[in-house]
Amino acid sequence: MISGTTRLIAHLGYPTEAFKAPLIYNPYFEQTGIDAVVVPMGCRAQDFPAFLKLVFKLSNILGALITMPHKVTTIELLDEISVTAQVAGSCNAVKLDPDGRLVGDMFDGEGFVRGMRRKGQLLEGAAALVVGAGGVGSAIAASLAAAGVGRIAIYDNNGASAERLRERLSRHYPALQAVAGSTDPSGFDIVVNATPLGMQASDPLPIDVSKLSASTYVGEVVMKEQMTPLLLAARERGCAFQVGTDMLFEQIPAYLEFFGLPTTTADHLRTVSRIGLPG
Repeated sequence: MISGTTRLIAHLGYPTEAFKAPLIYNPYFEQTGIDAVVVPMGCRAQDFPAFLKLVFKLSNILGALITMPHKVTTIELLDEISVTAQVAGSCNAVKLDPDGRLVGDMFDGEGFVRGMRRKGQLLEGAAALVVGAGGVGSAIAASLAAAGVGRIAIYDNNGASAERLRERLSRHYPALQAVAGSTDPSGFDIVVNATPLGMQASDPLPIDVSKLSASTYVGEVVMKEQMTPLLLAARERGCAFQVGTDMLFEQIPAYLEFFGLPTTTADHLRTVSRIGLPG
């Protein structure tokens, strides 16, 4: 029930038809008795800089979830951004601090890392290969660095994108060994597919699975199917793995903490969610 005391979380992006967040947050708020609501707000790119400032003039605004195409442009509109957002080069959550300053953070990678920790994967000192240096790959690499991995190799078909991410990692985490990678997963404790490969049945595999060790943890971001071709291959080789939807559900508790709301677990969110998930 929305009333005059309800606080708003704006879900800003364009178009809004595919937005999933309201179907996860709002059932949780309703069940828990939290007087807040996530509202999809379709905002085109040319209107976004002005609208972001205006939406935070509302007296009952609690924060904003930022999605495509605004994650990168948001960075330049804020008063403060986290180190994770700086390394990722994008932002997907904004709130007002007590002084009225706009503060941003990035939680895509945090969701990925929380999923790994919950499955018992050791991160401190580990060697990780991240395939894909776009928005989600950059966010995952940033959160892996914050979690204390010792070495991150970055591979992307766009070599310039991979190099820019490697440079940002080295700048903010000088003790980290940030290097150029390839599609060869040999010698890595963690391998992440942060590309769209796996969305279509005809897609090539993002890595050379013949070189996967059974001790390697394989993570996926593609959500179209729960068991993508990469994960099927990883399971066949005896690898521990993480499905794409884990990142989605695991990051929401971090968002709730960021907004100062009572948090919960990813498992609980799955039970109350009203979205259909891939089988």
